[in-house]
Order: sequence, then C-alpha cells, then structure tokens
Amino acid sequence: MQKKILSRKSLGIPYMIFLVLFVMAPLFVLIYYAFTNGQGEITIQNLTGFFSDPNTLGTLCYSFGIAAVTTAVCLLLAYPVAYVLATSHLKEKSVILLLFIMPMWINFSLRITALKELLTWLEGNLAYHPFLNTVIGMTYDFLPFMILPIYTTISKLDGALLEAARDLGAGELQAFLKVTLPLSIPGIISGVSMVFLPAMTNYVVLDMLYNSTYIMGSLIGSYFASYNWHGGSMIALILLGIVCLFTLLTRGAEEETARGGVLL
Repeated sequence: MQKKILSRKSLGIPYMIFLVLFVMAPLFVLIYYAFTNGQGEITIQNLTGFFSDPNTLGTLCYSFGIAAVTTAVCLLLAYPVAYVLATSHLKEKSVILLLFIMPMWINFSLRITALKELLTWLEGNLAYHPFLNTVIGMTYDFLPFMILPIYTTISKLDGALLEAARDLGAGELQAFLKVTLPLSIPGIISGVSMVFLPAMTNYVVLDMLYNSTYIMGSLIGSYFASYNWHGGSMIALILLGIVCLFTLLTRGAEEETARGGVLL
C-alpha cells in the first residue's frame, strides 16, 4: 500500500488551528467587548467616549510624541553606525555588529534597572526629566532593531551603482544622497516600523524609570485593572487600527522604493 505524502495544505493545518484559537478568537472577543456595554447591549459609546475624553486623547498624543522622538533618535544614531559598518572593510565589523546585538540577549528588566541606576547617579532624581529619561530608556532598548535592517539593506547594495555615479562626476556626498540614501529607504522603513510601533505601547520603561505619565499600553492596562473591559477593549482596538494603518502605509512606501520610484 502506497504511503500517503503530506500535502502543503495538510502541513498548514496546525498553523491554522493556532491562528483560529490564539489570534482570531481573542480578536473576536476584543471586538465584542469594544462594541457592547456592561449589559451586553451593542453600543458605540466606548468609541465616542475615547474621542471625547481629553485624557485618552492626551495619552494618545503623548504616546505618539514619545514614539516619534524615540524613532528619530534611534534613526539618527543607527544610520551612521550601520553605514560605516556596511561600507567599511574592517575584518572585525561582524564583531562590532555583535556588540550592538548582545544587549538584546540580556533580560529586559535587568537592562532597564541598570540604566535606571546610571541615570539616578547622573541626575539624582529621575522625576525631574521624565520625558527625557523615557526616550533614553526606549532608545537604549530599541536601537538594535533600527541598526540591523539598515545595515542589512546597505550591505546588499550593488557597488557598481556608486562607481557609475562617481564616473558621472558625482562626489562622495552627492553619490550618498542620490544613490545610497534612496536605496537604503526600505531598511529605514523596516527599522522605523520595528521601533515606532512598540514604543507607543511599551509602558514598562516608563514604570521602571519613575514616569507616572500614561501611554497607550499603560492606559489599556489601567482599564482592565479596574475591570472596565469594554473601555479597555475599545482602546486596544483603536490602537490595533492605528498599527494596521501604519503598517499598510510603510509597506506601500517600501514597495514603491523597491520598484525604484524613490531613486528615479
């Protein structure tokens, strides 16, 4: 009797089961609680309440501000490092790159605790500069996620393009601005996505650095801690929509860059 060979569809069944149980089902529960009240009646009061409450809107704006500043600082620090490592001929550049990745292997809480002790020694009281300390903590945490995609993108660029630019009379700066920078935009977009989205919800850094201000992640946690599952579900659903929209926009920009639109 001939043995039955497993098809690709059969191999995908465990993944589909996992997707239904742990992704689709929780999302359905989230949507249910977001559009119902305590009596189980369908309502949009949770949605209108979010946009009419100055506290939630202020938290959203503050989260955007922290995420934007953190992303900008990570980009300004990561791009020169990634560019130098990718274009240099150092034999030890893989070791240098490893040094940037190694902090990711250490426990997150331990790293932030060490940073907290350092900032306390420098500032004395962390309550004086909560926003700055938060940006420093998140930059320290997410910087490797910005370096790696930019480094990978630049290291894969065709060196013949730069040679052609120099043959046509372009200087080093002009060749960088006209060739290297546009072609490295996919890596920049990937890095921005990997930093901006988690920075909007990572409230652990704020809590550990004595920042009493809420961001979206801590706001959702406070709603669920007070058993307001309906309001917390709506905020989580709105945040999910923002994440999906941001992902679609960055994916579209990345595909446009891959077709050469930015370079042209």
